[in-house]
Amino acid sequence: MSPTSPPIRILLTGGTLDKAYDERTGNLVFSRTHLFDMLDQARCYLVNIAIEPVMLKDSLEMTEADRDAICAAARRAPETRLVITHGTDTMTETAHALAGQITDKTVVLVGAMIPYSFGGSDALFNLGFALAAARTLPAGVYIAMNGTVFDWHNARKNRDRGRFEPIHL
Repeated sequence: MSPTSPPIRILLTGGTLDKAYDERTGNLVFSRTHLFDMLDQARCYLVNIAIEPVMLKDSLEMTEADRDAICAAARRAPETRLVITHGTDTMTETAHALAGQITDKTVVLVGAMIPYSFGGSDALFNLGFALAAARTLPAGVYIAMNGTVFDWHNARKNRDRGRFEPIHL
């Protein structure tokens, strides 16, 4: 992409993508976002990307007030192309909330099944895929996971297989 590509705003909300292992407690926690490291590793230097932290939260702990905050951040963003990092467990619920409020922007939700800070994570691939999707898709709300773009209303997390899949083929 050239520097003249349409600008993208990345809204950070947390999820597995940004979790790290706490050696003291043995838990997965949020200490900071890994997004800057990921963009650096992917060599995203010449693209117009703004990054806005909204929260760093496990999606299982998200409330309606949290979803309202995500929707508000998406509405007020000056960019028309948004990527939202999000936990995979309730990503579809937030996509539903966004679809009810955002009709004039391209919004792509993305997450990871394995934290970026772990080896073998899908986070870097999913982020790059979501950025490409946000640049090319028409206005609407989408989920970009596992090399597939899903319309917001046609995606579910298959916990047994560890991936997203369509509800209706």
